[in-house]
Amino acid sequence: MAKIYINENYCKGCNLCIYFCPKKVLETSDKLNKAGAPLPVVVHIEDCNACGACELFCPDFAIVVEKEEKKEEKEVAKK
Repeated sequence: MAKIYINENYCKGCNLCIYFCPKKVLETSDKLNKAGAPLPVVVHIEDCNACGACELFCPDFAIVVEKEEKKEEKEVAKK
């Protein structure tokens, strides 16, 4: 599972994050930021594999993907 953070102030609405997501986790929303750009929205977080393609292709560094570790992985890391 992953968490996706979108900085609305940095996003210019280019939709590269949507285009390059292999799992189609993001879609364009009706919400606009202060500059009038349509913002991406996370619609299928359960399908996200935290590959980071959306983050990698964002030219404005407006999106961050954070991979959540499973409980078992955390326990192994502690040992």
